[in-house]
Amino acid sequence: MSYFLAFCKSHRGMVFSQYQMLRTHRHLCDVCLVVDGHEFPAHKSLLACSSDYFKAMFKDYTKESKATVIHLKVITPTGLQNILDFIYTSWLSLSMNTLEDTLEAATYLQVMDALPLCSKFLINSCDLENCCFSANIASKYYLSDALEKTEKYIIHNLWALLQEDVEVTELLELNVKSMFNLIKADDISKVNEELLLDLVLKWVQYDRTRLLHAKALFENVRFGLLPLDSLRKLYTQSAVPLTPSMKSLIIKAINYHSLPSKQPLLQDKYSTLRNQKGWIILVGGTANAELVENVLGFDVYTHKWQMITNLQLKVQLHCTCVIGNFLYVLGGETPERLEGNSSTTSLSATNIVYRFDPRFNQWVQVNGMLEKRAQFSCCIVDNYIFAIGGRDSQQVIHSSVEFYDINRDTWTKSKELPFKIHGQASVVHNNRIYISGGKRGGQVNSIKDVYSFSKLETQWKKQAPMTIARFGHQMATVNDAIFTFLGIYEPFSDIEKYDPLHNQWTRLRPMTFDRFCYGLVVVEQTVLLLGGKKWQDSQEVATHNIVGYDAENDCWEEICSLAFPFCGLKCEVLQLSDTNENDNKQAKLYKIS
Repeated sequence: MSYFLAFCKSHRGMVFSQYQMLRTHRHLCDVCLVVDGHEFPAHKSLLACSSDYFKAMFKDYTKESKATVIHLKVITPTGLQNILDFIYTSWLSLSMNTLEDTLEAATYLQVMDALPLCSKFLINSCDLENCCFSANIASKYYLSDALEKTEKYIIHNLWALLQEDVEVTELLELNVKSMFNLIKADDISKVNEELLLDLVLKWVQYDRTRLLHAKALFENVRFGLLPLDSLRKLYTQSAVPLTPSMKSLIIKAINYHSLPSKQPLLQDKYSTLRNQKGWIILVGGTANAELVENVLGFDVYTHKWQMITNLQLKVQLHCTCVIGNFLYVLGGETPERLEGNSSTTSLSATNIVYRFDPRFNQWVQVNGMLEKRAQFSCCIVDNYIFAIGGRDSQQVIHSSVEFYDINRDTWTKSKELPFKIHGQASVVHNNRIYISGGKRGGQVNSIKDVYSFSKLETQWKKQAPMTIARFGHQMATVNDAIFTFLGIYEPFSDIEKYDPLHNQWTRLRPMTFDRFCYGLVVVEQTVLLLGGKKWQDSQEVATHNIVGYDAENDCWEEICSLAFPFCGLKCEVLQLSDTNENDNKQAKLYKIS
């Protein structure tokens, strides 16, 4: 005996169509639902199949199972009409005006299949005018997907919402959970912390019952990003009562501002920029034979440029470093007026050190180095800045080494090098300083020598020499290896890698052309070389391209080009918020006493 099982696709839809036709003509309807005097004829069987509420109501033993008229309270006629249409047709008619009525009816009647459609409608309809309303509705009816998406929309568009009074009023009506998620967010763009604090204060005052949430909200305000005057004003305001723990957060931020030299060591959540992204910062050097004043930022992923600030002194042959997301610019050569001739300048080595704070776009002059230095090297060990070797304006070569104690804002002499040197490169690997190459004393030829130093040791230790003598070159640490790149007057383009564990050098793939006086920075495992000069027809020619070296695969790639040829620059990676793009005012200059 054989069997045949067949399926008709159209039958299911036909049954729904017939049910809708019966409902339209009120034929075979065995119940009438009444809401606020409005009557809705329906079929108990279909209601029970579509709604857990009606399925329980129409059990054999209930009074309603035999009733022909049932009065519903809680929901509205509009909500019931939309849900009945959905039950009979699978189509749900939605608009912002009827959404809450529909959700209320779907939830109350337990028509759960309608909820994902409402959630999708909220997500697709979210815009500046209704995003806060959408978040409130999603929160009220536990639409988790819609709540997550609408909150993200609010966070990413908060800068636009704060520009219009109408939208600000909508923000003040935002539900508690969404306001918490907003203030906790790390990716709020184009909005400074003062505006966020102002929003928190207004939101709390909008409904005095929200005072219960003020403490938790304050714990997510980044008070270190607020100016000192704003902190003092906040501490003395009376609109929002401050608990001892809230006052403690403000006092901590005030103390943070009162110790400007120590700020790089005091970084925490309360002083970290929101929506920050790593930018390559180009500092100092020359362009078109002129010293560059502008500090530029470059996003290696989007190839986007932005103006960051202006240097306090035009400088070349200097050093830079970053601690706690503060940029330090040390020494170098800077223009100086000649005595008796106000129109003529010369370049003089300096010991001046400036520090740039990207949160407030401010420069601070910290205590200067003990020696005036140019063509020297610097590096960071345990948050101490080491300045090594170099020369002064009279071409006197240094063997001295000094380090900067951020906590005390002082420079102190360290163990001297066993020789005078300038034009060397330095790098740190496992808290040990390595220097390579350069020129000793008054010697003409560059050297291959490599030395290392640890704060736990009393002497500079000689290591295996490079295979190539280098001067004015650069070094970089990538993973567990040290790389040396091109210097000045090298007749080839070879680079090499040093293994600190085995004290061994290895030649790597050369660049396709020579290069010197370039900027160097490490992004992930790629070493970027920016600008610089090359030899062409026995002349130094400035170049404007950016090339990358993949340390893992030992290969080179051309990335993009600078807007103009740039030489002698120094590069660092600095975390910037996109609020910097909207506020490129001239940086203020302060002196730490």
